Amino acid sequence: MTYLMNKMAKKKEVQERATASVRKSFNLSNFKKKKGFSNASVKFKEQGWIPLSKAFQDITSLPGIPTGHITLLRGHSDTGKTTALIEAAVNAQKMGILPVFIITEMKWSWDHAKEMGLQIEEVCDANGNVTDYEGHFLYSDRGTLNTIEDVAVYMADLMDEQAKGNLPFDICFFWDSIGSVPCDLSVRSNKNNNEWNAGAMSTQFGNNLNQKILLSRKENSPYTNTLVAINKVWTMKPESPMGMPKLQNKGGMSMWYDSTLVITFGNITNPGTSKIKAIKNGLQVEFAKRTNVQIEKNHIGGVQSRGRVVMTAHGFIPDDKRAIDKYKNEHKDHWLKLVGSIDFDLIEEGDLEEDKITTGILD
Repeated sequence: MTYLMNKMAKKKEVQERATASVRKSFNLSNFKKKKGFSNASVKFKEQGWIPLSKAFQDITSLPGIPTGHITLLRGHSDTGKTTALIEAAVNAQKMGILPVFIITEMKWSWDHAKEMGLQIEEVCDANGNVTDYEGHFLYSDRGTLNTIEDVAVYMADLMDEQAKGNLPFDICFFWDSIGSVPCDLSVRSNKNNNEWNAGAMSTQFGNNLNQKILLSRKENSPYTNTLVAINKVWTMKPESPMGMPKLQNKGGMSMWYDSTLVITFGNITNPGTSKIKAIKNGLQVEFAKRTNVQIEKNHIGGVQSRGRVVMTAHGFIPDDKRAIDKYKNEHKDHWLKLVGSIDFDLIEEGDLEEDKITTGILD
C-alpha cells in the first residue's frame, strides 16, 4: 500500500512540474490574438444618460434613463409611466438619438406628446386634415405589430439596418406596453395564454434582442441602443394570512431579469395617486396628479429610493406649492383654453392612497 501511494505521489509531482513548465512558457496575450480576443471586446463605453426632469432627478438621485440598457417603467394605470416615457423621448430627440415608438396599447396621443415637447410636424391633405406626422422618430402600432414576435422582428430589423449603415443613429426604443400584446400562438389559438406569452417574451427578448441591446454598450459597437418599456402589472394576493401582496409584471419576468433599472409608479395594491383639479364656475379639469415613484432595481449605482412627484400634462414638477404655482403661471394659455380663464382655484381630491398591505387583504 505504501509503495502504491509513493508511486502515485511521484506521478502527481511529475505532472505538476510539467504543467508548471508549460504555464511558464505560455503567452496568454498571444493566445488572445490567435483567437481574435481583443481588449475592445471587453471594454464598455462611458455610461451615458437620457435626462428626465429635475423633479424626477431630485427624488430618485438618478439623471434619467441609462443608455445602452433596458429600463422598465411599471405600475398601475395612470400613475406617471407614460409621462416618464415621453419625457425621455423628448430629450432623446434633442440629443440626436432616434426615438422608436412601439405602441401596442393604443392609448397614444400625438397632442400630448407634442405638448410635452416632442418635435412633430403635421402632414395635412388638401382640406387641411392631418394625415400623418413627420419628424426625427419612427412610429409603429397595432396596425402592423399584433404579436410579441412582430415586435421582436420589427426591432431586430431596425438594428440590422443600423448595422448595415442604413440607419445611422443611436436608437432608443419606447415600448408601450409589455403585456398589451399576445404571442403568435395565443393569437392562432384564439386564447390569451399567459404562459405562452411569457415564453415568447423569454425566447424573443430574453434570449435574443435584450442581449443585442446590452452588447451595444461595448466600446467596439458604433452605436448605442436603449430600450425603455412600460410594463403592465397585476397584484398577486398574499401566499399566506400573514403574507404581503406582490406587484407582478405581465408578460413574465424575463424583462425584469434583463433590465438594469426598474422604476415603479404608484403603490402595490392601488394606484397611490391623488388628483389636483382646476375649478372655475363649476367646471372641473384635472390640473395635475401626485404619484409615488420608487427605484426598485438599479444595477448601475445601486441607489434605491422612493419619493413623491407631481405629474402634469407637460411633465413632472416638484411636489410643493411654489412649483405648482409656477407651473400654473407658465402655462396660462393651456389653462385658458381648457378652463376659459387663468384665474381659477385648485382643489385636491383626497390624499395619496396608502397601500392596503397591513392586513394582507386586497380590495
